[in-house]
Amino acid sequence: MNAYLVRHRTSYRYRSAVAYSRLLAHLVPRTTARQRSLAVELAISPEPSGRFERADYFGNTTSCFVIDEPHETLEIVAESRVSVEPVPAYGPLESLAWEAVRAAFEPPLGPEMFEELQYVFDTPLTATDDEVVAYARTSFPRGRALFDCLLELNARIHRDFAYDKDATDTRTTVREAFALHAGVCQDLAHVGIACVRSMGLAARYVSGYLLTHPPQGRERLIGSDASHAWFAVWMPPFGWVDFDPTNDMLPSSEHITLAWGRDYGDVAPIHGIITGGSEHEVEVAVDVLPA
Repeated sequence: MNAYLVRHRTSYRYRSAVAYSRLLAHLVPRTTARQRSLAVELAISPEPSGRFERADYFGNTTSCFVIDEPHETLEIVAESRVSVEPVPAYGPLESLAWEAVRAAFEPPLGPEMFEELQYVFDTPLTATDDEVVAYARTSFPRGRALFDCLLELNARIHRDFAYDKDATDTRTTVREAFALHAGVCQDLAHVGIACVRSMGLAARYVSGYLLTHPPQGRERLIGSDASHAWFAVWMPPFGWVDFDPTNDMLPSSEHITLAWGRDYGDVAPIHGIITGGSEHEVEVAVDVLPA
C-alpha cells in the first residue's frame, strides 16, 4: 500500500472585482476498493458565506460554496492524504470476448445493469463519427478477449495522438481531437471512451492525480505535478478496469482517483457562476508526495 499527500492549489485573478461567486468543486479523493481517503482539508480565500458538501449523482464528493463579497482574487487549496493499493494481476485472456460483454447491454436488461448502462451512450464531448468508429474497430476483431482489445487500443492512442498542452482546451470534443491527432490527458481519455462506446461497451471518465518522478539527478520541482485523467471500462469478471493512454499503462498504486463520470464535464475540478470579474487568469499547482 502506498500513501500520498496531495496539495492542489487553484488561484484566480480577475481584471475587475467579482461581486458574487457560486462554485462547485470536485477536489476530494474517492474511497474505492483500492483507495482510502484518509484526511481532506479545503481552504478557500476569501472565506465563503456558505459552504457544504454532498455526494453527486455519480457518488463523488462535491464541495459547494458561495462568496458574496467583492473580490479580485480567489484561492482554493485542497490538501488530501490518501492510501492506494496496487491493482490485482489481471490475465488478459481471462476476460470475456468483447462481443459477449456487449451482449450484456442488449434488451431486456435487468436492474443490475442500469449503473453500467449509463456509460454506454455518447455525450457532447465524446460523440463519435465514422472516423472514430473505424479507428476503434481495428482493435476489436471478432472473438478477441476484451482485455486484449483494450491493451491494444490504449497503446494505439498513446502512439497516434501527440501530447500537446496548447492544442486543445476543456471544451475540445473527440471529433476535434481526432482532427488534430493531439491533446492532453483529458482528450486522450475522451478518445478512449468514445472508441469503447462506439463498440457498444461501457466506459467512464476518471479524474485524479499521478505521482511523477523527476529526471535522474534532478530535484523534484514544487508545483510541477498536474491533474491527470484516464478512462475505465466495465469488464467482467474483473469489474471496472482503468487504462491510461497518456502513459500507455494500467493505472496502479501511483494513480490517485479523484472522481468519475461520463466525461470531463461531470467532474471538472472547479466550475460554477460568477457575477462580474470580466477576464481572468488562472494558475494551478499540484504536488503529489509520498507520505
